[in-house]
Amino acid sequence: MYPCELQEHPVRPILSIRFRSPVQDLPTHFGRVWGSLMEYLGTLGEHPTGAPFATYYNMDMQDLDIEAGFPVARPLPGRGEIQASEIPGGMFAVCHYTGPYNQVGPAYEELTQFVQQQGYIPSGVAYEWYLNDPAAVPPQELKTDVVFPVSRAG
Repeated sequence: MYPCELQEHPVRPILSIRFRSPVQDLPTHFGRVWGSLMEYLGTLGEHPTGAPFATYYNMDMQDLDIEAGFPVARPLPGRGEIQASEIPGGMFAVCHYTGPYNQVGPAYEELTQFVQQQGYIPSGVAYEWYLNDPAAVPPQELKTDVVFPVSRAG
């Protein structure tokens, strides 16, 4: 139903903010976080080098542990709640999903099956890369890459 593939990625420097939230409050948090990061990047004279992302460290919809941010061209200093970090390099399984954010669940299921069929094991962390702007396109046209870092089974 949704196309999946394996991709190799290098280490990517990021600026991000980590927080906890119930799923229904994510739009408010994402708006604040990405706004704060863009403002800070502006003070540094820098720009994101890719789409915004969220890292999901758990899947408790009432208490999600999330890191949201942007990739940047080089390691930059953090400030306050803004963390300078990186997304590790390696092999990633990617599912290309198009549709409303609140209906992304089947893409996770499809990616989980794909990972198993390919002989890999997911790390337990999930990324979502938001490839277009929900203010500019209708919900059914939103493009999200659901991504699991993976390693070979066995």
